[in-house]
Amino acid sequence: MADMTRRHPALRYAQLLLGGLLLLLAAVIAPLPGPGGVFPMAAGLVLILRNSARARSWFARGKRRWPRLGDIVDLALRRRSALRRRARDRAAAR
Repeated sequence: MADMTRRHPALRYAQLLLGGLLLLLAAVIAPLPGPGGVFPMAAGLVLILRNSARARSWFARGKRRWPRLGDIVDLALRRRSALRRRARDRAAAR
């Protein structure tokens, strides 16, 4: 939450809007052959999660409901918490 308060509100709203536009672009590109829609979807999701507290709470609720899918999404977004958790699990397995 501290990261959101440091940025100017207009910049946060602009990035939130850009994230939504990227998600719409991904939905348009998705029917085409190939993985083209994955990249704008990931970028849009990152921008939305960085700039919206409500989106973060929805994301956390979804991760609790579907933990396996949440782990895959975390790894795909290269979230630091997921990378730390994975390194910790590897070390414990050794």
